[in-house]
Amino acid sequence: MKSLLAIAVVILLAACGSGGPPPPDWKTDSAELIVRYQKHALLGENTLAERYFQQAIAATGGAGRVNETAHLWLVRCATRRAMLIDDSCTEYASLAQIEPNAANDAYFQFLTLHWDAVDIALLPKQHQNLVSAPAAARPALLSSIDDPLARLLDASLLLMRQEATPDTLSLATATASDQGWRQPLLTYLILQQKQAAARGNAAELSRLTLRIQLVEQSLADHP
Repeated sequence: MKSLLAIAVVILLAACGSGGPPPPDWKTDSAELIVRYQKHALLGENTLAERYFQQAIAATGGAGRVNETAHLWLVRCATRRAMLIDDSCTEYASLAQIEPNAANDAYFQFLTLHWDAVDIALLPKQHQNLVSAPAAARPALLSSIDDPLARLLDASLLLMRQEATPDTLSLATATASDQGWRQPLLTYLILQQKQAAARGNAAELSRLTLRIQLVEQSLADHP
């Protein structure tokens, strides 16, 4: 399981140490459901993804857990931003005002590009070097991130911060393609297609257009 996909499970089940009583159903249910949400969102299966997300919210909400519900919205925001969807994380922010959490807030500042305000030590380790590095050095750090979803998220955030390079697009495209994540792959292929058109590279444009058609057909087959 990819670390960013697992982060919800780790946090939601953190209070359940080994050897103790089994975690309550709402914890295991919400943790499993948010991972399913991420999987299907990245595949572009939006109806199914939304169903799993609402079920996850219902699990934590049914237990009256503000912090855990806020965290689920934060995971959703991170997933959407990894797909280059400009989510402002407003649902998380509203809940965080009621029950603040320092680690969640650091991640929120990271996702919403307020990197000067981030407490870097509270970020997941795979993002710390990126935030602490000078802007010009950040794109080169992406290839050192082992976790595919963390790498894709960081590439997307660099693009939003206008710090990405053509290599950033290539790496993000390759990452999404390797994982079969149709939704972000289509977005990045279209960005590369626009670059190829601007350069007048007919051969590259033809190749990218074919790849886009393949992904679009797959998305149409799996609504």
